[in-house]
Amino acid sequence: MSRYTGPRLRVTRRLGDLPGLTRKNARRQYPPGQHGQSRRKRSEYAIRLEEKQKLRYNYGVSEKQLVRYVKKARRVGGSTGQVLLQLLEMRLDNTVFRLGMAPTIPAARQLVNHGHVTVNGGVVDIASYQCRPGDVIAIRDRDKSRKIVETNLSNPGLANLPSHLEFDKNTYVGKVNGVIEREWVALNINELLVIEYYSRKA
Repeated sequence: MSRYTGPRLRVTRRLGDLPGLTRKNARRQYPPGQHGQSRRKRSEYAIRLEEKQKLRYNYGVSEKQLVRYVKKARRVGGSTGQVLLQLLEMRLDNTVFRLGMAPTIPAARQLVNHGHVTVNGGVVDIASYQCRPGDVIAIRDRDKSRKIVETNLSNPGLANLPSHLEFDKNTYVGKVNGVIEREWVALNINELLVIEYYSRKA
């Protein structure tokens, strides 16, 4: 299944607040559809599926990409769930979003895809690029690129800059100082349920 491009509020009504997907708040706080307001008991599978969908929609990855990230996280030592979140958070599109250069992750992805972002002095137009400690992320020295970011910085998506990042608003240059810590992940999610979801499918 490819990346979702449909109505975003419909997703947030069903899954709850997804800070990376949209900044808008739904007027109706119950899931869409005919049975949205009916209270029915959810199965354990449904709960795990919902947590997995939160990850997919918030970070804008396809099912195939997410499976690849889960497999990669399993190969790394430590908590698989935490490593999975770190892999997703350290993507270039998400890092641009967390630096405040874009209001949402889809907007950050567009910024990257259109060649407005540089990493260590070279243009990188791959949104899934994995940022590493020491990487310097900047906006290309062009009027068009700088105007877009200037507009976005006046109304950022998330107010707090994570501890692993630093950003100079005058030069539009950010730096990755480390790997994100669990408490700085803005998405409200139980990552262990996501790992359980894929464990049971395997």
